[in-house]
Amino acid sequence: MLGPISSPIILAAALLDAVIGDPPIVWRRVPHPVVWVGRMITLTEARLNRGGSARRRALGLLALALWLSVGVGSSLGLLAIVPEGAAVALTLLGGAVLLAQKSLADHVLAVARGLEVSLADGRQAVSMIVGRDPEVLDAAAVARAAIESAAENFSDGFVAPLFWFALFGLPGIVGYKIINTADSMVGHRTARYAAFGWASARLDDLVNLLPARLAGAAIAGAAFFLRHDGRQALRAMARDAGHHRSPNAGWPEAAMAGALGLALAGPRRYGAEIVEDGWMNDGGRAAATAGDIRAAVRLMRGAAVLAVLLAAGLRVLV
Repeated sequence: MLGPISSPIILAAALLDAVIGDPPIVWRRVPHPVVWVGRMITLTEARLNRGGSARRRALGLLALALWLSVGVGSSLGLLAIVPEGAAVALTLLGGAVLLAQKSLADHVLAVARGLEVSLADGRQAVSMIVGRDPEVLDAAAVARAAIESAAENFSDGFVAPLFWFALFGLPGIVGYKIINTADSMVGHRTARYAAFGWASARLDDLVNLLPARLAGAAIAGAAFFLRHDGRQALRAMARDAGHHRSPNAGWPEAAMAGALGLALAGPRRYGAEIVEDGWMNDGGRAAATAGDIRAAVRLMRGAAVLAVLLAAGLRVLV
């Protein structure tokens, strides 16, 4: 039993996320579910990630199956034993907690506010949402980094969990968040994680395949409504998304870049490593500003409305 899931539940969960988000007063007292997932992954990885490459890859696949069994199995078990009204409330609350549109917007807007004070404040704020070294970023690069994070995380922090929530209810969104968290923790191409995290990274690519393209389409659609360049958003997606090093992130990033007239992605520095990547909306301006960050958040919010309406309609069809 997947539990209750309907268009009204989807709309209510998205509205709760948009209005309340992740209130610190709650999560300072009780660990967020993603924190529990992270602890489970950390404990398992420390015990299993040993031996040769083939062994690590096999154990990484086993670990991923274990994490999904625990998370999805727990949600299915809860829905099976609680009364119907409690199952509805649990599904609604789970959806609201595991969507992340408001928290993403808050973190990205903090970069705009920081840049409006000083470059140092902007660098400090952007260090909370990106992995690259902020000390080597000028003001335009800080703004671009924030906008790139907004676009990519709009896809995997909001549209993808919303998509799997609409299809499979609470077990769907729990399963997605486990996969995405595992990818962020062990899905790296490093000596430690390349083999062990292979299954997590590949499955994350798969479950984000359609949502990433829907996220790009939603951003382009919002651009038409919000008087940005929707046509260029579509052109940039068609031309440049495939040049991104990620099979999925290029779609929302290219759409955002085209809509705002910016050039995003491109070569970037992560610590001592230079990541060569294609430009999204190649030929757009590189001099992004705090105003562009605010415009990106407005676009993201408009795109979120379109995505929620699409998810609610999808629930009617299935």
